Amino acid sequence: MRATVHRFTMRDPGDVSQLADAIEAGTVDPATIVAVIGKTEGNGLVNDFTRGYLVLSLKLLLAARLGVAPDAVARAVIFVFSGGTEGVLTPHYTVFCVDRTAAPPASSEKRLAIGRAFTPVPAPEQIGTRAHVAMVADAVRRAMAEAGIVDAADVQFVQVKGGCVTTEAAQAALARGARLASSDPNKSMAYTRVAGAFGVMQALGEIAADAVDEAAFFARPDLWCGRASVSSGIEVAENEVVVFGNAPGWSSRFVIAQHTMDDALDINGVYACLDKLGIAARGDSRAPGLERVACALVKCEPDARGLVRGQRHTMWQDGDINAQRHIRGAVGGLVAGVLGDTRIFVSGGAEHQGPPGGGLVALIARTD
Repeated sequence: MRATVHRFTMRDPGDVSQLADAIEAGTVDPATIVAVIGKTEGNGLVNDFTRGYLVLSLKLLLAARLGVAPDAVARAVIFVFSGGTEGVLTPHYTVFCVDRTAAPPASSEKRLAIGRAFTPVPAPEQIGTRAHVAMVADAVRRAMAEAGIVDAADVQFVQVKGGCVTTEAAQAALARGARLASSDPNKSMAYTRVAGAFGVMQALGEIAADAVDEAAFFARPDLWCGRASVSSGIEVAENEVVVFGNAPGWSSRFVIAQHTMDDALDINGVYACLDKLGIAARGDSRAPGLERVACALVKCEPDARGLVRGQRHTMWQDGDINAQRHIRGAVGGLVAGVLGDTRIFVSGGAEHQGPPGGGLVALIARTD
């Protein structure tokens, strides 16, 4: 099998012209696309319809090129979009392809491996519960199997996208006597992220299934996964999972590396990730090796204590700008300054994903 990575920018949330051109040129075979991950220029909250707009545009494009119905595309390709391109971030999306007909590699070196899976649609009362965690954990294991990853240590990054409780669904659930983790759509997005993080931890053997305690959700920031990135949005119903790792049996020219960020200023975490890829770029955002970077994935969260290295921040208190928009702009600028590239997937809402007040960064790079 062979994995390839293609990154495209957008003029607007519905602009898929660069991918269309790549398909026409033969650079991308639409039949091999397994996932698309990107940033749209909305607000990243419940009413961010730019995410759904891009999903629709891509489904229509791929359906036309493949001669299938748009719904068939949605069952074969995972679309994960995070709204909010604050600061210097550029609206973009990265297309991940897997050619299962590629000849086996000549060596046993580990290369980029990709697997994906879907969960069933959780009921409103399951969102943010142990049942939700179990769904995600099962999907992660199935995605690992699809990628041929046997050792959980070979998993570098797990992207999960889940839905949230809508106002209508909450009312219907409460009317039939169901108990919800939260009936507030915004809060339920956070519960989805937490359940996803614990699901990844469970699947990777970082926490036992019987140790998952709903009382720890939000309350135990010391419990976190350094390889999970979970987003939520109204544009999806089930949970979609994409597992990235390095494994034998893949003949791609790409590898992936991951490192945690201790806080919003942890530039050393980004450099450590580059070091793992053999890219020497400390202090030089124009270093030639940075041209090898094909995709940058970042998860971050404003420190709940209201401090960054002992100094007060006001992200949680700003009544005009959502805290997640602040942190995406801040951390996005830091990582862009290191990589010399603004096409970075930066997702806020990092509950139990990376160190509290910090997060994680994963970079996919060409080997030559």
